[in-house]
Amino acid sequence: MDNIASWIWVLIPLAAIGIAPFKMWLRAKERQIDAQSTMAAEKAAQYASHTTELEKRVRVLEQIVTDRGFDTAAQIEALRDRPRVEEIARS
Repeated sequence: MDNIASWIWVLIPLAAIGIAPFKMWLRAKERQIDAQSTMAAEKAAQYASHTTELEKRVRVLEQIVTDRGFDTAAQIEALRDRPRVEEIARS
């Protein structure tokens, strides 16, 4: 019993000294997780934007397929010319 009591007085200061590196490691992990969550949020926003663009394109294709009153080839050509007009307008 006397042997354990003498070691307790040695282990308590060692534990106190060992806490500092553990805290530093925890802070580093926290920063790493924050960076990863920020990147994940940015990717989610990019995917949402891309999905919106694809939905718009699908709506246009659905309109082309379902509208039988117009000439499909003329609509496709009009859609091909639209991005060029928008690019010229931006410049």
